[in-house]
Amino acid sequence: WWERYQPVSYKISSRSGDEGSFRDMVARCNDVGVRIYTDVVLNHMTGDHPAGTPTTGDSYFDSGAESYPGVPYSAFDFNDANCHTASGTIEDYGDAEQVRNCKLSGMKDLNQGKDYVREMIMEYLNRLISYGVAGFRVDASKHMWPGDLEAIFS
Repeated sequence: WWERYQPVSYKISSRSGDEGSFRDMVARCNDVGVRIYTDVVLNHMTGDHPAGTPTTGDSYFDSGAESYPGVPYSAFDFNDANCHTASGTIEDYGDAEQVRNCKLSGMKDLNQGKDYVREMIMEYLNRLISYGVAGFRVDASKHMWPGDLEAIFS
């Protein structure tokens, strides 16, 4: 289950199905009054995996180079320069700067303060809305700056 919380792209393709089956499921549920709320991961991408690690949906990535062409994200889109711990990960959960700028469990922490990152996230969320999704649960939202979340959802 934890693998589902380490995205390599915003493509809908997993062992649960593809984009077409997701759209069909949302439409069928909406037709009978069942609203769909999706669990979205917007804080980060994967942890460290070797380049060429197989994924579902044919999304190549190289976490070492912070290259996620399925979005696309590059090393410029992550918070590495904003994290000031020796390990690059959260070391003190009482420090909001670390919680929001450092890697959660080693996963590549996106910089949602960048317009480009916000645009990619908004495109993903708007695509889900166009399929009929009613809303979202944002995984790891406490690891994102409130102003960034507000900008994304406004």
